[in-house]
Amino acid sequence: MTTTPLDTLDFDGEPFDVLAWSLALEPATSPAPQPSTAPAPQQSIAPAAPSVPAMQPSTVPVQRPTAPARSVTAPVVAGNVPADPISALLQEVRSELVAAHLSAMDVQTALQRRALDTLGRHEQSARTVQEPVPAPATWAEQSFAVMIDHAPATGLTVSAAPGHPVVFELPPPATTMNAFKFLARTPITAVDGTALAALGRGEVAAVFGPAYDQEGVNPDIRLTEGTHANLTEVLEIAGREGPWARGRLRATCRIDGPDPVTAATELTWQAAQVLAVRAGLQLCLAGARFQAGEPLEVTVSAPMAGPAELIADVVQIDLLPRPWLRVDAEIRCAGVVVARVHGLTLEIREEQGLPIGPDAGGEIPRFLGRRNVFGQRALLGEFHMTHSARGDLGIALGPEFSAYAGRRATRMPNHGLQLCDRVMAVDGRRGRLEKGSSHTEYDSPADSWYYTESANASMPNVVYMETSLQSALLLGYFLGATLTSPQEDFSLRNLDGSATVLREVDLRDKTIQQTSRLIDTTVLVGVVLQTFSYELAVDGEPFYAGESLFGFFNAPALANQNGLDNGEFVPTWLDSQEQRPAVRVIDVAARRAAGTGIPCATGHLAMLDRIETVDGAGAFGLGYLRATRAVGAGDWFFGYHFYLDPVMPGSLGVEAVIQAMQEWTVDTGLAAELVAPEFVLPVGVALSWRYRGQILAGDEQMTLEVHIKSVERRPGRIRVIADASVWKPAMRIYELIDVAVELRDADAQPW
Repeated sequence: MTTTPLDTLDFDGEPFDVLAWSLALEPATSPAPQPSTAPAPQQSIAPAAPSVPAMQPSTVPVQRPTAPARSVTAPVVAGNVPADPISALLQEVRSELVAAHLSAMDVQTALQRRALDTLGRHEQSARTVQEPVPAPATWAEQSFAVMIDHAPATGLTVSAAPGHPVVFELPPPATTMNAFKFLARTPITAVDGTALAALGRGEVAAVFGPAYDQEGVNPDIRLTEGTHANLTEVLEIAGREGPWARGRLRATCRIDGPDPVTAATELTWQAAQVLAVRAGLQLCLAGARFQAGEPLEVTVSAPMAGPAELIADVVQIDLLPRPWLRVDAEIRCAGVVVARVHGLTLEIREEQGLPIGPDAGGEIPRFLGRRNVFGQRALLGEFHMTHSARGDLGIALGPEFSAYAGRRATRMPNHGLQLCDRVMAVDGRRGRLEKGSSHTEYDSPADSWYYTESANASMPNVVYMETSLQSALLLGYFLGATLTSPQEDFSLRNLDGSATVLREVDLRDKTIQQTSRLIDTTVLVGVVLQTFSYELAVDGEPFYAGESLFGFFNAPALANQNGLDNGEFVPTWLDSQEQRPAVRVIDVAARRAAGTGIPCATGHLAMLDRIETVDGAGAFGLGYLRATRAVGAGDWFFGYHFYLDPVMPGSLGVEAVIQAMQEWTVDTGLAAELVAPEFVLPVGVALSWRYRGQILAGDEQMTLEVHIKSVERRPGRIRVIADASVWKPAMRIYELIDVAVELRDADAQPW
């Protein structure tokens, strides 16, 4: 491996200035890295309580991989001292700009930390058990602080003392973006007594379907039988119901014992078990078992005996640090509420001593419990992907990555933008960066936020881009791209790419199979560049393919951004006209509010409210569009992309351009030529992009322009193709070639 200081990095024949100057400040020569012989640390295991473990940075010695370097030439000034006063002045100015950008990044990261709780990241809830007071002699309302323990062979042990309520800080309701995604899907919404008995025998797949089959790897995952009360029939299980929109269970039950606190606790515990297995929490781990969590509160207001009804609501559910959920419940006899249970927590825990993630070198020590919908064993599952997004990177990828705890590090996007679920296979070795490939999967539920909020008839372009790019970046990261310099805090950025839709397909409730191939790696000072090809398939047939360049940047390299025009400010076409042409405004917000006709993008995908258009103008004389979007720290995407490194996804900038083109297509009357038009992603058009900058919260505004260059017609179809650019203040940062949108009639023949 060679490391080279740079002034200008030549890439594909044209200057690539994102690394300029900051890399020139590195020493003119760098010693060859020496491999470390220190043993790799053992994988860390998070504490038992369902909270994100404290993350303390540490230094992990690793074997430095070797990789072939591209040929790079650059002028180097001896001693890094500018040869003339003008150069010295420029160096001083550029250094100040880099320092200012680094400071802005630190502020934005701090703001993101404060906002994480509202995005579903679970912190230990504040809870106080106050001193017990004497219990009332009558059936006035009584509250009990309850501790429960559970062993599969003996059932529940309940200890309760009367006292003031346990205080819980409740999370906000789930949104479409942070809603928990079930690990398995089933049409089963009710469970009778026979099925409950099967759950008691651990026959989860027999009740909920083959997607829940683990072939005996979790024999202790079974419904507990109570000594004082039992569920008799589950009447309803809803995935996104209840006051927190995280799930609800309604069941009939039978109360047989004299202890109302134990009876209420047993019934709620059983309800939590049914909710947990239906969500697929046990599928994350092999050798798993149920474990009771923190103190809960039981309030009893009347005698309990005979038949009853239970309603249990999921308050919170997550996979970090282990799969867990918390429920509240109320129990009714003869229609009257007789007991309430508040804050019962169920965790899925592995058997002590069993590995739950990769060993050093990325080796998978055993089957970790996750199978896909086809019954095939996964190397890594949703549990590991969630840790890679916002948890312990050591659990996700191996102990070499534990040193990144609490640091700005490369991570997957999180929650609704986390679009890779499982790693099925990896062909390659950690530290060998010259080649490798992976097969990953993403399940796309029909109720996903992007289907509801897109103007497209199926999946929007932003998800096509993200799911393919995320699977590729995961391969490079897993193989150890950042381990070339483990002391650095690397940020990942996509730089270039081209991708083509191969066929029209409805992806609702489909498993997308992602194949990624590492083409080459270039290791520089503070930067690692990797090129990948990728292909997406469903039902065995490819539907999307592309190639892309990623960069892993340390902070100085990331801060040194010159955009696409080598630091020069290039105005939009409209602003560059000596005589301002007549501008027509498309009121997107009004059309969205009307909710009629061809759908607009809504919710999280609503990127634009107003578009300026000049008819018969632009670079190709067919039409010109310009739009702006205010940017602020409260924008939703900063919390999801990435943890501790918030930045707007470049794919959302592309999505904004597509939306502008869709609105122009409707506004110009092209849709009137069709009977029942709907938007689809055009087949066979290679979209190309170049990113040379990023939208941060402090940028305040994003501006885009579009130059329409063709309008094509076929029976039942209209296709519009354009070139476009995106600006942050004072800098053009994205260039897009052959962006395409298409309107079709539902029964139109393929293009």
